Amino acid sequence: MTASSTLDLPTWPYPRWVAHRGAGKLAPENTLAAFRLGASHGYRMFECDVKLSSDGVPFLMHDATLQRTTNARAKIGQGHSAVGGDHAWGVLSQLDAGSWHSRAYAGEPLATLGAVAAYCLRNGYFLNIEIKPTPGTERHTGEVVAQHAARLWAGQAVPPLLTSFNPEALEGAQATAPALPRGLLLDTLWTGWLETALRLECQAIVCNHALWDRSTVTQAQSAGFRTLSYTVNDDWAAQRLIDLGTDGIITDRVDLFSPS
Repeated sequence: MTASSTLDLPTWPYPRWVAHRGAGKLAPENTLAAFRLGASHGYRMFECDVKLSSDGVPFLMHDATLQRTTNARAKIGQGHSAVGGDHAWGVLSQLDAGSWHSRAYAGEPLATLGAVAAYCLRNGYFLNIEIKPTPGTERHTGEVVAQHAARLWAGQAVPPLLTSFNPEALEGAQATAPALPRGLLLDTLWTGWLETALRLECQAIVCNHALWDRSTVTQAQSAGFRTLSYTVNDDWAAQRLIDLGTDGIITDRVDLFSPS
């Protein structure tokens, strides 16, 4: 019997296995191409990072700056800010978000949350949206992302899971769309993490996988939280988390772990 089966937790509609940024490192992260590749490996749930353009369009990107995963330096110019939130979507939509990864993905554009929502909804896939604010826009980003998510998934049986490392972003999401499930992301077990998750009325705690042990899993589950982990890329780590009775595993290795 697993730890989770001994506790009366709310129904959890999401699959255990979650493809990190679409397909991990096998395709350009946070693009529709990555989602398609992850789906070809049998994954039905995806994690992605969402921030806002300067004109308020939610789009997928992990970093605060554009350099690593786009051709912004060549397209926009070195004299201009490379912070994604400093540019309107009309500019961002013209960037190449695939060539940095490999020639096969040259010309792959950045994806909007709307485009990803359409892809997931039409194919019956689930989504974990990590709210990734540009510094200084934490609460506002949480509000706007939650507003768009509530609209895009209106009437759907299973909404996206909204997560963030930033409590202020989750506060914005909570205030705007309280019915959407939320999860607190943790890279350390900082003082007050459990109380913060309770205050934010989260449904899940999403930890660096090394933080979970029998004690922390029991602590979180006893407080009513589902327990998820990132980024799990080794067999031994995945088996340890399954043995602990955790609920979700976010992985880059869509080629290694079969989600079935």
